[in-house]
Amino acid sequence: MHEGEFGLTDDTAARLIARRFPELALMPLRRVRTAGTVNTIFRIGDDLAARFPLTGETEAALHSEAAAMTEFAAVCPVASPRPVGIGPSTSEYPSAWSVQTWVPGMTASHDGHAASESLASDVGDVIASLRAADVRGRVFDGHGRGGVLADHDEWVELCIDRSGHLLDAPRVRRLWNTLRGLPSSGPELMSHRDLTPVNLLVSDDRLAGVLDGGGFGPADRALDLVAAWHLFDAPRRRIIRDRLGSGDVEWMRGAAWALQQAMGLGWYYEESNPAMSDLGLSTMRRLLDDPELSSLG
Repeated sequence: MHEGEFGLTDDTAARLIARRFPELALMPLRRVRTAGTVNTIFRIGDDLAARFPLTGETEAALHSEAAAMTEFAAVCPVASPRPVGIGPSTSEYPSAWSVQTWVPGMTASHDGHAASESLASDVGDVIASLRAADVRGRVFDGHGRGGVLADHDEWVELCIDRSGHLLDAPRVRRLWNTLRGLPSSGPELMSHRDLTPVNLLVSDDRLAGVLDGGGFGPADRALDLVAAWHLFDAPRRRIIRDRLGSGDVEWMRGAAWALQQAMGLGWYYEESNPAMSDLGLSTMRRLLDDPELSSLG
């Protein structure tokens, strides 16, 4: 999926895990097939998982991620993985990697829960719980989404240029040009920062778990609203909006972040990861079909 990403065989993964965690050496190991784009994942027994970054990561970064995961799990109202340990980079795998607890559940589908009131309510409750966490004087770290919308102009324009065969590029450009200049809707709040379907686990149309809490930190209070656009139709999006009391500016900024993220999925993963490409295009259809946004773009 990415230029220069690391390959990893099952045998190599088993050796690395056994060397770093001898107590796990005899546990069953199986590769987990996911639509994720960041890690190769192996399940260890029933209760643990190893995550090997596809494009490399430092031990310091994974220690920081582990601290954020611990903080996230303490405030998330549903289950979330907790860190177990970190493995060093070696000649066999040139990246640090990690082991964490396994959370059961099925990955949410971008088109499978669009009309689920129960899941929309659960997602709204999660966002509310994260927002209530103490920022402790911290501010947005400047990495990725969650700061100034206009900082992403170059990326969005590249995505628009690459997506003309997939969607109505001129409409997307007009909508982005309107949304990018929206003012702040309030102080930064604690945010998951990647609340996408691949990071949400469901069971019987209820939220069973939230994955990838390692990015938990202060960000634009509207950022986690991307989940509403990735997952739900308009009436169910309204459930989340009402639960959080989002005003017009906050809600539109959430749409802007969803656009920025979705536009990077459709064309980039068109060949290498069709499931992620489909997610991006589905989200863009919701954005472009929304009457409130249509009046802007």
